[in-house]
Amino acid sequence: MSNLIELTNLNKNFFNQKKVSVLKKITYKFKKGKIYSLMGPSGSGKSTLLNILSLIDRPSSGLISIENEIINFKDSKKNDLLRAKKIGIIYQQDNLLSDFTALENIYLASLANGNNKEKSISRSKGLLKKVGLTNRSDHYPSQLSGGEKQRVAIARALINDPQIILADEPTGSLDIETAKSIFELLKNQINSNRLIIFATHNRFFADKSDCLLEIVNGNINIINA
Repeated sequence: MSNLIELTNLNKNFFNQKKVSVLKKITYKFKKGKIYSLMGPSGSGKSTLLNILSLIDRPSSGLISIENEIINFKDSKKNDLLRAKKIGIIYQQDNLLSDFTALENIYLASLANGNNKEKSISRSKGLLKKVGLTNRSDHYPSQLSGGEKQRVAIARALINDPQIILADEPTGSLDIETAKSIFELLKNQINSNRLIIFATHNRFFADKSDCLLEIVNGNINIINA
């Protein structure tokens, strides 16, 4: 099973009156075909790590390689294209565009990647069916429940068929039964060419991953692999 993401001596520091080291010399390899859970208390660095993996934020030092290519964080344009093509992101708060319908929220992400509108709409309809929301395609986010909005967010993350799915507390604001259905939907997206990394406070969901990781004192501890 080949490595998709490799971290080498990854550090992230913040400066607010004094230096705070959130991530410290993390070295780890994420493999294709697996789903990883990332645990740790609030402030431990889970979201910080996901933001760096998504190429939205940059490390203070260290290297990230995706498919054996070292990321140059100074090349924002190239990284934006890489994110659009290879990375799907799901947040705890769905971050849907309030003035657009469920269908539009999904296919706009495809158009932003330079895809044909007709094909984008067709694929978006297929994804809405996959997440069980065909009858909600013309509804706006304000007309959807929390679970429905998260399903739309998952469909949006899948529209460009990413190799990497990053989910930051995707079930954190949902009731337990809705959370279970959303987690199963997310887990079902794994395939031999894709990896999923999700941050969670919930050990029930973390235990269902292939690899359970925990951030402790700025580094990754392997709890179960």
